[in-house]
Amino acid sequence: MDDLAGFLRTRRSRVDPAAVGIPTDSRRRVAGLRREEVAHLSGVSVDYYVRLEQGRATQPSEQVLDALARVLGLDETERGHLYRLARQRRRPAKAPGGRLRPELLRLLDLVADAPALIMNHRLDVLAGNRLAGLLYGRPIPGLNTARHIFLEETERGLYGDWDACTLDVVGHLRLAAGKHPDDPRLASLIGELAMGSERFRRLWARADVRARTHGRKAYRHPLVGLLELHQENFALPDESGMELIVLSAAPDSPTEDGLRLLTGLGAESAAASLPANTQVHEDQRLAARTAPDAGQ
Repeated sequence: MDDLAGFLRTRRSRVDPAAVGIPTDSRRRVAGLRREEVAHLSGVSVDYYVRLEQGRATQPSEQVLDALARVLGLDETERGHLYRLARQRRRPAKAPGGRLRPELLRLLDLVADAPALIMNHRLDVLAGNRLAGLLYGRPIPGLNTARHIFLEETERGLYGDWDACTLDVVGHLRLAAGKHPDDPRLASLIGELAMGSERFRRLWARADVRARTHGRKAYRHPLVGLLELHQENFALPDESGMELIVLSAAPDSPTEDGLRLLTGLGAESAAASLPANTQVHEDQRLAARTAPDAGQ
């Protein structure tokens, strides 16, 4: 699904020669650095670097990887990805399981005022609270956010910044592929996305990697309008590869009002679907709760 040779080629093509002290002129036809330039700047032989890019050299040393990361200008996420790719043949990582502890499901139900969900490294949503289901407007079981973004939604759909979301999804899946190259379900998902989305194919070919982090997430909900939420990611223990994701609204904001409205609409919809006698009992219970004390 991913390999060291391909990653090195894409990173090399993005380095500005002038930024590393190599003069250029109009006759230069190579995008980024040449192989021999990377080799020279990294302190390795040209033959060895060529073999790395051809996939014929294995197990480069930490010193070589450090030098390549420096010359190619890799950030922290890309550097970690480079090291994982170099170690793949030595110690393939087993794909983590997806079993959810009952305590995690109870925790989701405790989050009442914000959409909250649990997601694995393939971007499968394994569980979500009631407000998460209302946000996505569909049952949570079976939802994969990568498939949802690329194959089910468009630029005018649920995601307020669809372009940025697609970059994040592809970058995350690249990281996941580097960590779990032998995960058949992940490989199948990537193949499905490549077959069904031209944008996914173009972004995947760039080999960008991105860590999933906190930040602003905007949604255009068909019932309550724009929701500008803040996403926080909490990695779950035991190397499960799962994360708890909570999408919160700023206090006293239009988005907070929108979430309240969405919760109310969901409650009305649920009440309307109850059998008639159940609805009567619910109405009676609510009236009893709000009625004045009989002793007053």
